[in-house]
Amino acid sequence: MTLTSIPLDDERRPAMAGTRVTLPDVAARAGVSLGSASRALHGTGASPAMVERVRAAAAELGYQPDATGRSLRMRKTFQIAFAVADIGNPVYVEMMTAIQSVVAERGYRLVVASTGGSPQSTAELVAGLAAGLVDGLILSPLRTSPELGQQLTSSGMPVVVIGRTGESTLDTVTTDSAGGIGQAVDHLLALGHRRIAFLNGPLDTTPGEARQRGFDAAAPAMAAVGAQAVECRVAADFTVAAGLEAARALLDEHPGRIDALVAANDLLAVGAIKAAVERGLSVPGDLAVTGMDDTELAGVFQPSLTSVSLRSSERGRAAATLLLERLADPGRAATTVTVAPTLISRESSSTLTDEEVAR
Repeated sequence: MTLTSIPLDDERRPAMAGTRVTLPDVAARAGVSLGSASRALHGTGASPAMVERVRAAAAELGYQPDATGRSLRMRKTFQIAFAVADIGNPVYVEMMTAIQSVVAERGYRLVVASTGGSPQSTAELVAGLAAGLVDGLILSPLRTSPELGQQLTSSGMPVVVIGRTGESTLDTVTTDSAGGIGQAVDHLLALGHRRIAFLNGPLDTTPGEARQRGFDAAAPAMAAVGAQAVECRVAADFTVAAGLEAARALLDEHPGRIDALVAANDLLAVGAIKAAVERGLSVPGDLAVTGMDDTELAGVFQPSLTSVSLRSSERGRAAATLLLERLADPGRAATTVTVAPTLISRESSSTLTDEEVAR
């Protein structure tokens, strides 16, 4: 049998099996300089047309960047960490998705880490990440302390906080969750509810403290219409299971006395609705319920959940943008971005009749 070789034009010759395609190969295929190819692939200083041209050439050749060599040359890991207490919480999942969409456009990978519940475990994680594992950190701490704040400011690593740590030198994204609880109370009062309970998470956490403060601040508005705060019940955690346990006890201790319940997050609210249904109560007929965070769960749960949106995706995008700006300009002044809450009314709250208000 005779084999006939078919010559190929060098520019159209495919990479041989086992041969690594290099950046100069991509540049040659795209017909651009090596520097232009590098900028296009890294998303810095290249026109959209150039980016499209170079990336098409890279895809055609099967080019895979040498991440290790690139990191060593540039003294960067091209990794950004997002650290939270509970990576399964839907609020953090929404933030993570938004952060990923922003940093990926600039050539960064997103690494997600669990901090645990204590400021000490969070500080230990920060110290580990600061040892050259990532280029920057976005942190949403559940609990904070002076020691954690000191670790963040002394780490030498660019950090953006979603929430608060008390450190004014850090870039921060905040929201007014206390004001959001006030919106929920005003909503229920406007609907005619007059016997309102509050279901919160642990008070030693940042959200727990803020949301309790918001419910306490609503007392004058409640008093002005003759409404009563039946009780403020604290759950063991911000989870469905903890909300179910706390709401069971709350409803059993105040049978028939509560016509509305403000929950400090959507997961607690879902637990409260389950506890109400277990006791033969209809939602919203016998008990109106509001949550907070406006997670995807709020829209698909039955009944759909009235919830105060803290715009998690927007906070994530804002944090990612701040971190990229900090990486580009390490010496700039610290920036705080504040995202306002908005109440989203759904089926779990309803208007009472005059007869029901009079009871």
